[in-house]
This record gives sequence, C-alpha cells and structure tokens, in this order.
Amino acid sequence: MAKLAKYLKPFSAMLVLSIALLFGQAISDLNLPNYMSDIVNTGIQQSGIESAVPDALSEDGFTLMTSLMQEQEKQIIKNRFTLVQAGDNEYTVKYPLLKTKNAYVLKEKDDTLINELNPIFGKAAATFIEISKQLSASSGNQAAPAKKMDMANVDYKELYALNPVLQQLPTAKLNEAIASADQMDPAMQIQTGTAFVKLLYGELGMDVGRIQNQYIMKTGFFMLLIALGGAAAAIGVGYLSARIAAGIAKKLRRDVFSKIESFSNNEFDKFSTSSLITRTTNDITQVQTLIIMGIRILFYAPILGVGGVIMVLRENSSMTWIIGLAVALLIALIGIVFYVAMPKFKIIQKLIDKLNLVARENLSGLSVVRAFSNQSFEKKRFDSANQDLTNTNLFVNRVMVFMMPAMMLIMNLITLLIVWVGANQIAVSAMQVGDMMAFMQYAMQIIMSFLMISMMFIMVPRASVSAQRIVEVLATEPSIVDPVQVKPFQSDMRGVVEFRNVSFHYQDAPEDVLTGITFTAKPGETTAFIGSTGSGKSTLINLIPRFYDVTSGEVFVNGVNVKDVTQHNLHEQIGYVPQKGLLMSGSIASNLRYGKKEATDEEVRHAAEIAQAADFIQKDEAGFEKNISEGGANVSGGQKQRLSIARALVKKSPIYIFDDSFSALDYKTDTALRQALKKYTGDSTVLIVAQRVNTIRHAEQIIVLDEGKIVGIGTHDELLQSCPTYLEIASSQLSKEELQ
Repeated sequence: MAKLAKYLKPFSAMLVLSIALLFGQAISDLNLPNYMSDIVNTGIQQSGIESAVPDALSEDGFTLMTSLMQEQEKQIIKNRFTLVQAGDNEYTVKYPLLKTKNAYVLKEKDDTLINELNPIFGKAAATFIEISKQLSASSGNQAAPAKKMDMANVDYKELYALNPVLQQLPTAKLNEAIASADQMDPAMQIQTGTAFVKLLYGELGMDVGRIQNQYIMKTGFFMLLIALGGAAAAIGVGYLSARIAAGIAKKLRRDVFSKIESFSNNEFDKFSTSSLITRTTNDITQVQTLIIMGIRILFYAPILGVGGVIMVLRENSSMTWIIGLAVALLIALIGIVFYVAMPKFKIIQKLIDKLNLVARENLSGLSVVRAFSNQSFEKKRFDSANQDLTNTNLFVNRVMVFMMPAMMLIMNLITLLIVWVGANQIAVSAMQVGDMMAFMQYAMQIIMSFLMISMMFIMVPRASVSAQRIVEVLATEPSIVDPVQVKPFQSDMRGVVEFRNVSFHYQDAPEDVLTGITFTAKPGETTAFIGSTGSGKSTLINLIPRFYDVTSGEVFVNGVNVKDVTQHNLHEQIGYVPQKGLLMSGSIASNLRYGKKEATDEEVRHAAEIAQAADFIQKDEAGFEKNISEGGANVSGGQKQRLSIARALVKKSPIYIFDDSFSALDYKTDTALRQALKKYTGDSTVLIVAQRVNTIRHAEQIIVLDEGKIVGIGTHDELLQSCPTYLEIASSQLSKEELQ
C-alpha cells in the first residue's frame, strides 16, 4: 500500500480538509454526551439551576446559609450581596417577594464570581445536610431539615426557625459538619446547593418551572446545532472521500493500462490475461473501496477513541479501569480474528484470477465446448473454481461474523458493569446520574471506534493484497524499451528487412526456438516462410516489429537495427496482419481506419476491394457502417481475415507482414487476393507466413524452416530441386502434375 501513496499527493488538500472535517465530526459526537449529562444533571435534577449561587435570597435565607459557613466565607458572601429594601420596583417583577420583604441580591454575576462562590454555597448546603443528620440522631426524630429536598410545600417558618439553633451551634460541631461535608464529591455539593437555590427561588416567588424549561430548551437547541454540524461534517467527509478514492482509482487504472500497453510479449507471458483483467478492475476497486472507508473510518475511529478516553478522564477517572478492560478484550479479539483470517485474504484474489480464467476460456471458446459436447465438464470445472472461491470467502465471513456478536457481547457487559459501578457511586454521592450516563456513552464511543477499526481489518488485508498485485504490474519494467539515442531510417534502404545470424529463445526456456537465421527481404518482392508446425515461422515474424527481442544477432529494418529506433517509428513502417484476426467493436470503417485515422473513404473502399472484402460489405444495407461486435463475433473467419488484411493495406506501409493470414480463405478468393495484392503493394516488402504451398509458390523468395533453422532459401522451382523438406511439404499438397 505504501508504494501507492504517491497517488494521494494530488489530493493532499482534499485529504487534509477531510481530516479537519473528521475532527469536527468527532468533536460534535464527543460533546453531545456532555450536553445530555447537563440536561439530566442540571435541567432535570437541578430544575435548570446551573450553580449553587442564588441570584437573590430572602433575609432569612441569607441568615440560614451564612450560619453554615466559616467566618472567612461569610465575609466573602456579605461583600458579594447587597440588601434590597422591600418595594424596590427595579426587582419586584423578577423577585415578587420584594414587594413585602427585604432580600439580598447578587451585586454582579460573571463566571469568575460563580467559580468563587459556587463551592462556598455548595459546601454550606452539604453542611446543612450533615447538621440535619446530627440533629436527627440526637433527637431520635427526623428533623425538618433532614427531609427530602423536593419541598414543593415546604414550611419556610419551620425551616427558618432553625436559624437561632444554627447560630448557637458550638464551633466544634459546625467544624465537624463542615469537615464531613468536605468528603462529599464537589459535583454532589453543587447539586445539593442547587436544591437549596430552588427552595430559595420558590420563596422569592420566581417561576422555577420556567427556568427549567428555558434551560432544557437552550441546551437542546445547542445539541441540535452540534448534531447538525456533525452531520454536515460527515456529509462533507463522505463527498471528499468519494472524490479522492475515485480520482486515485482513475489514475491507477490509467497507469496500469498504460503500463500493460507498453508490455512486450515477454511480460504477457508472465501475467495471464485473466490476471491482468482482475488487477485492472477488481483489485483497483478493492483499493478504491478501502480509501473511501479508510478516510471515513480508519482516520475517524482513532480520533473518536482517543477523544472518548480524554472525555472519560475529564468526567470521572474512578471508572476508567472499565474502559481499559474493554480495550484489552477488544484488542485480544481483533488480534485472534486477524491471525486466523489474514492468510485467506491472500488466497482469495488468486482464486478470483482462476475463476476469471475459466470463465474467459469458456466464453471465448463456447463453440468448441459445444462442438465436443463438453458443457457438463466445463460446468464442473467452473463449479470447482467457483466452489473454491466460495469456500474461502465463507471461511473468512464466518470468522468476521463471529467478531460482531463477540463485540456486542463485550459492549453489553461493559454497559452492565458501568451501570453497576456507577449506581454504587451514585448511592454514596460520588457521582451524578447524568455523569454516569455520559460515561456510558463515551464508553460506547470508544468501543465503537474499535468496532469500526475491526471492520476495516476485514478490508485492509484484501485491499493490501490487491495493492501488491497492482504494484507488481506497475513495477514491472518492459523488457523491450525505446533507445536513448534514436537513429533515423536510411531512406535508400526503405522497406529492406534483414536478419543477421539471429537466434532466439523464450524467457526461461532451455533451448533456442530460432538458431542462426540470416536472410534479406527486399522491396518489390514477396518473401514467404513455410515449414512444419512449431518450426518457428510466427516467432521469426514477431521479431521484426519487436514483439520479442532477439537473443543474439541483429534484425534490420530500413537499414537500421530495430533496437535503435522507437517502437512507434518502427511500427509506422509495418502493416501487420496477425495469425488470429482480431477486430475491435465499432463499424467496419472504424476498424479499417484503425491504423490510419485520416484515411479517406476512397482509400478504405479500395483496400477492401484488394482484400476481396468489398462484396460481402456491400451486400449488407449498412455497408461500411455495419457494426462489428466484440472480437468480430458477427462475421465469419474468412471475412474477419479479409477485414484484417484490408486494415493493414489502408496504412500503405513500406513493409507488409501476413502471419498465416490466408488460411481461412478458399482457393479462388486466395488467388484473387494475391493477384490484387501484388499490384497494390508495388514496391513494398511483403512477408508471408503460410501453410499452403499454393499461397506462396509465386513468391520471389521462399524460406523453409525446420526446427528453428533455415533449411532452404529460393524460389518454388529451386526449392523443389534443392530442399527435401520443401519437396515433402509440396508433395503432400500438390499433385504430380503441379510439381513438374
């Protein structure tokens, strides 16, 4: 995968923006539990009252609260509040009690002041609870202050009747209660303080229900905005990741295809056609999918996981061991699954190659399969390849399917553990309900981040194998390359093809296919090659356009070694008709113009006439615009050969190569084509590989090959006298009268 990293460079800006959006999405997701906790703790449990510091309180309430404080704290509180006389119109609307009674009002309110006073009022409220317990224990009855703080119908006279008792309380008892209150969690102190503030606000005549509703609506509105922001970030990441992945896949396909186009036959011998198709399509799709999911999940999961841990430590560090336990279990589970499944991913892509190979052979050779009634055999062969792939995929999927319920089990057990531990801490006032709920959500986010990473483990190994297969193609250097210093063709030797002591063997083959080949093919002449099957005729012809490079010796075209000119310039000199005629999808005209895009209609028509193809073309209503299906499946073998010959003739090249290109033609068409061809090619060099003596008997030079060696060179009549191999071939095809 690392070797393909360079393809990310053009998309660096989009990738950075995607990561920034992922941070935004993660921040949004990580803040929502906090707001939910605030709604539960503050909005519901504290009736929307955010701090233990009251904005105002009655004189009796002020006396009650200050009597629970130490002298230094009392002084701070007195400095921060001012006494407002009854009837002050500035405050009566907000605090109706001021119509008849005096009250203390907070002079100013800011975050710094709240942070200073909050612990003082919170500790005072907790101290009140502790003193209530002491009074209850000493009296044997439950004192009024010890009653539940949900005092919708509280008797304020009864409550404030305790003021003289509290003021006369011994300092030692007060300090003992304050020390006991200090043991309470600060958050619980604040929550207790807010209960007193609610009580005090009720006395002032304030609408506490309205305060609660306003707080919940405000917090819910912020949650909605954050959720919308997270959703927008997620949509942006999805769009950018798709753009990045599609762009990289496009460049990969382009480069792989370009690399394949530069391969010589040596490289095609190394990679099977089915494998190259799989690498260009399926493998690149695997990488593309990984990039999309990788940006959206592989980057996001660590951000969410680390962020969740940070938020957990901020919320409550006493239960972080639960997160550590969950993470340890998840890592162990992922490690086991990865160890079991990883080897299978490497096998899957090879099995896909095999399946494509079998399917391709059957589709391209369907007529042969039917002719030999081997449909049942081929079905079994395909089923075997398909079953191997299916079994491997099923094994991997079973392993991966096991992961999901195992992770869900861990997630649910962790949830139960959090609830159990959290409930105990709530019972001893060490945690608030909202904090436990937030902790639970953060734990789920951390576990989900591992779950997302585990999902990527399903894709990463297979995509890694696919990436390696793509790299193999891109890293393969063609064995045939253009020279650094290009030589020009010699104009006075246009069309001359010369072999000088050429030998050749295929890559990794132990023996030479051709040995000591030396001859010269001249313009205006036809040079033919004949020999038994496997004698090296097609191999020899393939050395001229450099489909293969010679092992030793030299091949010259237009007076220059073919290794000293570019492949493009070399191919421009050659009109090539392969042994197996191949037509591209499109019209007949587009196929004939394949080698010369600018060819006129007259040139195309004339080439078709020379190739004896005009008759069957004109019989069709569409004529030259008739569509050719894939591989030329809608024309016969003879028609395909004639169209292939016409395609080469349109180029009007100085050299024409016909690699057994007349085998599908009847004798009459063959004769007519050769006669027309002789006139058309004029001063061009014509090289023909043939199996039939009649096709080449009028050639100016016939080269007879046997086991990769030249055993005879001459005209038809000369070879009948001098070459036993040629005489044997001719005798098997011609009558005695034709041999004389």
